[in-house]
Amino acid sequence: MKKKQKEGRYERIFNQLEKLLEPHNNPLSAMATIAAILHNKMEHFYWTGFYLLDDEGELMVGPYQGTVACIKLAKDTGVCWAAINRKETVIVPDVNKFPGHIACDSKTNSEIVVPLKDNSGKTVGVLDVDSRNFDSFDETDAKGLENIVGLIF
Repeated sequence: MKKKQKEGRYERIFNQLEKLLEPHNNPLSAMATIAAILHNKMEHFYWTGFYLLDDEGELMVGPYQGTVACIKLAKDTGVCWAAINRKETVIVPDVNKFPGHIACDSKTNSEIVVPLKDNSGKTVGVLDVDSRNFDSFDETDAKGLENIVGLIF
């Protein structure tokens, strides 16, 4: 998908989600809706969902769409923890070259992970999107997904 087309798609999805989620006071429900919309509107999204930090600091699967997920992600391992520890979106063109990548599904070849922050700015989890294609994600995806994640809290 060309950059302008992708930007337009993210803008339309953002507008749709803004209407669907307004007003809401349930972040979990918002995450479920976001995962469903993204997964069904972006054809290169193979797995789309959230991992949430629990009270013990474990990263546990939350609302998602796609194949079966890993329930718990090993601490400080993989792309999701990299995004949490770096406090920034992480784009991985080839997950096979990412040190410590956690392969919940061997069909995944590229990934983008966006930190999820609550109203106080505390990181509470991540939005994780996988693609079966290599090099599926870029800065347009990062910006679009960061804006969408901002609708949760």
